[in-house]
Amino acid sequence: MDLATIIGVLAAFGLVFMGIMAGGPLTLFLDMPSVFITIGGTFGIIFINYPMRDVFGVFGVIRNVFFAQHRDAQGLIPTFVDYASRARREGILALESAAEDLGDPFFKQGLELVIDGLEPQAIREILETEIEHIEQRHIKGADILNSVGTYAPAMGMVGTLIGLVQMLQSMSDPSTIGPAMAVAIITTFYGAVMANLIALPMAGKLTMRSREEVLEKGMIIEGIMSISAGDNPRIVERKLHSFLAPALREQVAGRPRGE
Repeated sequence: MDLATIIGVLAAFGLVFMGIMAGGPLTLFLDMPSVFITIGGTFGIIFINYPMRDVFGVFGVIRNVFFAQHRDAQGLIPTFVDYASRARREGILALESAAEDLGDPFFKQGLELVIDGLEPQAIREILETEIEHIEQRHIKGADILNSVGTYAPAMGMVGTLIGLVQMLQSMSDPSTIGPAMAVAIITTFYGAVMANLIALPMAGKLTMRSREEVLEKGMIIEGIMSISAGDNPRIVERKLHSFLAPALREQVAGRPRGE
């Protein structure tokens, strides 16, 4: 569970809810025609823009916003240093048992390719292709959410225009102008909430998670290639340090070997 996401959702919706309740009853902001226009219209546009399987697939991607595996990129460095030492001391086949115990499929695949004796260029191409496909899957989910963030306010404005047209048709009765105007503006409110409290923040979190995963996998590729080349463990460590911020490098330097 991502605590930051949960806190953000509770704070954003909680404060908006408190603001609404401070000014009047919640029922003032409930209007079913506005829901149909804004939410229904937005998802209709999304189905026009994207294949159905991609739209339904985004619900699985959204799970990554709330549930994400903690990525300890700096923790990979001692592991690679240990593997490089064992490979130089005992030979690359000594890493077979280590590969079987790896829980990361990407890391396991790379190490198995090295053990199988593939050419370094072939190993790099296979792993980089895997990263490209991962990026494409992540980008697709974030792109759909960004589209929701774009179209929801637009559909809210469409609902507002519909409400204004209906209001202008009843100008002869001044008592109906205020309520009609309120209902017209509610659709804009719904669109703004969908975009700025839901879709765009989720897209941003998915983009950030994708960058973290790509960085980690880029580090894994560099470590795999160093083992394949038979690099000295100290050289492996220095290469992988380049992926980390200076503060994280100091933390890695303070870890015991093999941790």
